[in-house]
Amino acid sequence: MHAILLALLLCLGTLLPAHADTALIGAHDSGRSLNAHVELLMDPGAELSIDELQDPDVQARFLPAEGKASVGQSPHPWWIRVSLQRDSDAPPQWWLEVGSVTLKDLRIYLPDGNGGWTERQSGELVGFHEGRDHAYRRMLFRLPPLGDQQPVTFYLRSHDPAGNSFPLKAWQLDALQEQAVGENLFLGLIYGVILAMLLYNLFIFLSLRDSAYFWYVVTTTGALLMILAMTGHGFQYLWPGGPVPFWLDRISIPALWGFSACRFTQTLLQTRQFVPWAHRLLTFALILYVTAVLLNAFGWRAFGAWVFVALALTAIPASLWASFRRWRQGYFPALLYLLGFGVILASVNLLLLRATGIVQPANWNAYLFPLAVTAESILFSFALAYRIQILKQERAAALEHADQEKSARLRQVQASAEQLSLAVELRTAELAEANRHLSEREVELKQVAFHDPLTELPNRRYLIERVEMALSDARRRHESIGLLLIDLDHFKPINDSHGHDAGDLLLRSLSQRLRDLVRSSDMAARLGGDEFAVLLTGPNVEQDAAQIAERLLHELSQPVPYRGISLTVTISIGAAFFPRHAEGFSQLYKAADEALYRAKHQGRGNWVQQDEQRQPDDQPT
Repeated sequence: MHAILLALLLCLGTLLPAHADTALIGAHDSGRSLNAHVELLMDPGAELSIDELQDPDVQARFLPAEGKASVGQSPHPWWIRVSLQRDSDAPPQWWLEVGSVTLKDLRIYLPDGNGGWTERQSGELVGFHEGRDHAYRRMLFRLPPLGDQQPVTFYLRSHDPAGNSFPLKAWQLDALQEQAVGENLFLGLIYGVILAMLLYNLFIFLSLRDSAYFWYVVTTTGALLMILAMTGHGFQYLWPGGPVPFWLDRISIPALWGFSACRFTQTLLQTRQFVPWAHRLLTFALILYVTAVLLNAFGWRAFGAWVFVALALTAIPASLWASFRRWRQGYFPALLYLLGFGVILASVNLLLLRATGIVQPANWNAYLFPLAVTAESILFSFALAYRIQILKQERAAALEHADQEKSARLRQVQASAEQLSLAVELRTAELAEANRHLSEREVELKQVAFHDPLTELPNRRYLIERVEMALSDARRRHESIGLLLIDLDHFKPINDSHGHDAGDLLLRSLSQRLRDLVRSSDMAARLGGDEFAVLLTGPNVEQDAAQIAERLLHELSQPVPYRGISLTVTISIGAAFFPRHAEGFSQLYKAADEALYRAKHQGRGNWVQQDEQRQPDDQPT
């Protein structure tokens, strides 16, 4: 579009009386711009050759450039005609500088002195040294000696769909070299600052492994390569051996820088979380950057260049809005980003205007982008440092909050542990109390099960168990045991005359006496009613039985006081011994019961032992 507009302007220029004239070079014109004296011709379809250019009809189609040094993006080649003549006091030898360093294909045609032309190709399609006559960062050509009578005319053919610019200057070589020293010092300072920022933040990235620092390093690397390409130092020192590959040309390197800058913006400003729509727009810009590189790789350089123009409608508004929004949200690094991005935005827009031919290349805008990148690198580095400080504060606050939660949790656990301990102690006490009650209940049950409730003497069941145990011990020790069965004589009349209370009192009193009279190794038991039994154990049971029986007869017949009267009974005792009278409890009990029966039959108040021998058919039970 800009190329068509420029062509229309040039066509309108044919209606004007002014025409481009020959540039007259004086002795002090080293470094003088020649664009006010050049003429331009667009070559649709790239059909014209240098020889065809000499046709008068073609010559008439050249139009004055009127100072223009750029025709912007154009799919067609452009021819530039320059006529030079020197003053009589000016030196004859001059050098032509073409100030554009990123042209894809530039060709210069110089007269060979024999009516022909010498073609010299330059630009990114040939190596650095092959494309110029002197090792200078910009394209530099040695012109034929200029005369002071006749002008020397030569032609340049520029073809770059991404943008055609051709700032032309005439130089004396020594003056150019003197200026190059100052330029290199200035640019070296810029390179040094950017490189220092890059290395410093690279070191921080290697220490912190933070993704924002990674994208800062990649962005700064892309910007540094872009500056090197724009100034010509990259072509001169980094890739001088041949044509510029597509991944290092004026499309791919800016795409690398723009891609990483978008990712840096997303990471630094946390757009996914805080500015979602800007994040999506920046993601779309990332796709456009990759698309531009792919188009360039497949030879569609013009389309790739126009994609960069479309990026001005996506990445730039998204970045500006995201940084402004985050700043308004209280995120201070966004303000530093906004300042740095504002500087770089102005320079990038200037580059786009230069590429499209709206703004002409000039000394005042040649170094604006390197200066902007330097300022951007410093401000972005400050933003990263401030971001790390914020992250440290947030991490410290998070750790403090975690410590508080941990302390609260520990206190809760401690309280729970104390409550659990109290609960365990309480439960233990309850269990101990329950065990005690169970033990007491067991004792009570055992007491009920094995003792007489009235006299608290062991009952018949307990007696049987003790007799069985005593029999086992006696067999093992080859000893004897004795069983005394005791029956109260004339007990029923007491109940009938004085009542059951008197009978119960008598039974309890006699039971207590019986308990006191037996030895510790023996046992007294109540069998029921007025019947009692005494188990005798030990090595001399049969000898001790008579003495014990006599003592029982005497003590148990003593009166028992009851309501002012005396209750008196006598006892009858039947005795039997193991193994003389029986082998088991039932036989032993039966033998003692028979002896008791005889004692009662003989008049009561005495004792009788079973003197009969055990029958052969008696078996232990």
